[in-house]
Amino acid sequence: MTDSELPPIGTRMVVRYRLPAGYPQPLTDVIGELTATDPLTVRTADGQVVSIARDQVVAWKPLGPRPIRTSEIRSLEAAAADGWPGLRRSWIGGWLLRAGDGYTHRANSAVPLGGTDGPALTDTETLHRIGEWYTALGLPLQLQLPDRLATAPADWRSWNETQVLAIDIETMALPPGPPMVRFTPEPDGAWLSMHRHRGGDVELGSTPLVEVLTAIRDGEVAFATLGLPTPLAIGRAAITTAPDGRRWVGLTCVAVAAEHRRHGLGALVCAEMIRWGKSRGATHAYVQVSHDNDAALALYQEMGFVEHHRYRYAAP
Repeated sequence: MTDSELPPIGTRMVVRYRLPAGYPQPLTDVIGELTATDPLTVRTADGQVVSIARDQVVAWKPLGPRPIRTSEIRSLEAAAADGWPGLRRSWIGGWLLRAGDGYTHRANSAVPLGGTDGPALTDTETLHRIGEWYTALGLPLQLQLPDRLATAPADWRSWNETQVLAIDIETMALPPGPPMVRFTPEPDGAWLSMHRHRGGDVELGSTPLVEVLTAIRDGEVAFATLGLPTPLAIGRAAITTAPDGRRWVGLTCVAVAAEHRRHGLGALVCAEMIRWGKSRGATHAYVQVSHDNDAALALYQEMGFVEHHRYRYAAP
């Protein structure tokens, strides 16, 4: 068996291999993610690492992506909510309510994460209470609905379907060499200008609210810039810990100057943000991408990200 015959690192696979003498059966199987090829090493779903000498492998077969459990969706969404928490928050009927003075849907929507009072409720009284909370802040009622956690009430409209992509950092091949990206705890004027103009696209984004950009709950945030004094590419990295113990680095606000696109700068900034997160204990990374943003989806998939789940927004 040669490396060229094996699937890429990160592939989920089943391996049949010989056991040493003395075992009641001569062969056994292991299912998990390929993390190394010499020796062939597989990490199972419960975190066990199994290393197998090449001459003991009898057969192997790549499998489709591991099914994502509902609890994993809730856990990642909790980490993401801490990474972009807005400025105010409250719990009502199992919904985490966030408000950020209207800047971004993520910081101004209710997400069904469950809470001390149980799973998120969608009865009329609960939705009315949520609506009153937002009305008191001068904001519209809108829900963020991740797969399987809740559905839109009847007759509500929904929009902006978003893919949440994730990757196990240990399976990534981060670029070698000295880092070319500068990290700061707050965005400077050049960073904010590129974020505001989305790297030079004709359709401008809304005015950045610095307090929302720098907000984080029980974590660490940094702002990445490639190129000085005028940025070529930027991004925001936020490290938070999910309820299941996984430590995530979330990549947001990635933008590349229009005249410098398709040269790998977006991938470079993202890789350096992941390296920054890994140096601070992050084990996994996630991004949130609109389902129709083909260029961004292609970028992250080429880096090895796979779809974890989706969410969309809903309002009366």
